[in-house]
Amino acid sequence: MKKIFVFALVGLWVNAAAIAGGPAKSKAADKTLSIDTKASKVVWVGKKVTGEHTGNVPISSGTLILDKDKLKGGSFVLDTKSLTVTDLTDNDSNGKLTGHLKGADFFAVDKYPTSKLDITSVTAKGANVYDVTGKLTIKGITSDITFPATVKADGKSASATAKITIDRTKYDIKFRSTNFFENLGDKAISNDFVLDVNLIAK
Repeated sequence: MKKIFVFALVGLWVNAAAIAGGPAKSKAADKTLSIDTKASKVVWVGKKVTGEHTGNVPISSGTLILDKDKLKGGSFVLDTKSLTVTDLTDNDSNGKLTGHLKGADFFAVDKYPTSKLDITSVTAKGANVYDVTGKLTIKGITSDITFPATVKADGKSASATAKITIDRTKYDIKFRSTNFFENLGDKAISNDFVLDVNLIAK
């Protein structure tokens, strides 16, 4: 009699599961992809009254977090100490500018060898397009930042592109800024610089 009762309970459970569409399935976990530091690239652009300079900043590490191939979060670390200048072909001029950028007037890389961006929220704006909000840390100073990004994913890999405009004065980089110095004339340097980011993650 006990066996019949047990079988009846099992039968009821099976029928209930079938009606409900089977046992409840757990939500798929977010997927974390590692940024390929060799395939990825970050180009910096700084402007002044008389022109502009460009260069690269290597990526030390980073991740992109996806939810069903949609961007959810992530972060990446820049090797500021290894930044380069690419627009000056003269070795002497290139060396002087590179050294100046690594010095106390700009990124002070001996004390702050890396910079970091942590994504805190993401808002989808359309197919593969997002408004990204994060916390950017440069020279040990962290400030909120928002920028548009395009992210494409196929389940195994992802690519992300963004142009991030940064107000350098928020990070104590005040050299030749008209916010802090007068009568600079054509020696003034724009407060904003741009990071042109291209990430590959796998």
